[in-house]
Amino acid sequence: MLKAKILFVGPCESGKTVLANFLTESSDITEYNPTQGVRILEFENAHVTSNNKGTGCEFELWDCGGDPKFESCWPALMKDSHGVVIVFNADTPSHLKEIEMWYSCFVQQQLLQDTQCLLIAHHKPGSGGDRGSLSLPSPLNKLKLVHSDLEEDPEEIRLEFIKYLKSIINSVSESRDREEMSIIT
Repeated sequence: MLKAKILFVGPCESGKTVLANFLTESSDITEYNPTQGVRILEFENAHVTSNNKGTGCEFELWDCGGDPKFESCWPALMKDSHGVVIVFNADTPSHLKEIEMWYSCFVQQQLLQDTQCLLIAHHKPGSGGDRGSLSLPSPLNKLKLVHSDLEEDPEEIRLEFIKYLKSIINSVSESRDREEMSIIT
């Protein structure tokens, strides 16, 4: 069975924990409590299999606290990760600047491909968020960007997340296949 480790990172109060719980079908959180360090959610998704072989897949979603005081822990969190989801509050202008730092630390410094990264512009309930196009600076404008509004259209983000998980599992599977072939030859 293939296993993949996905990091949920981004600024404080961007909605990472609420999204993580929703996408992994974990418990609901009704009041804001900042994540201290990291929270690991293990789950399987029936819609995601390994290269159409029907092999099940397990995921670890690491919901990482956004407070810079945990920066010394980041290298340990990043170890052996297969993908990074950067969540930001689309209605908070300072978050647009902050996500460049998250991208630099968690994607570029790990030498991950842009396809292993997903940007989620999260709209909090009652924000009436404008879903217009966000002007993202390079290299963020090359990343897949999806909007999330759990009040208006929760299934849209679920479907986009499943597509993302499938691409991560394909990447993990191809990497494993290459590794096996290198041992054989």
